[in-house]
Amino acid sequence: MKKVIDRVFTKYPVFGSRQIAANLRHECFVVGRYRVRRLMAKMGLQASYKRPRTSQPHPQHRVFPHLLSKMVISQPNQISLSGSCCA
Repeated sequence: MKKVIDRVFTKYPVFGSRQIAANLRHECFVVGRYRVRRLMAKMGLQASYKRPRTSQPHPQHRVFPHLLSKMVISQPNQISLSGSCCA
C-alpha cells in the first residue's frame, strides 16, 4: 500500500490524505482516509500547498510594552486599573 500511496503522491504532491484515499478508491483499492493518513505520516509525506500565516505580525504595527512584567504581585487585588469602566 505504501508504494501505491507514494506513486500517487509523486504524481500529485498537493494531495492530502482525503484526495489520495479517493484516488485509490477510484483505482479499485479498498482503503480508508485514516489508514492513508497514518501511512503518509509514517513515510513523512505531507501535502505541499501554501499554508495560512495567521500569527505573523505586521511589521509597521507598534508593539506595546508589558508594564507589569517587572512587578512582583504578592496579594490579590494589588493591581488596580485606573480609568477602568467598572470603577
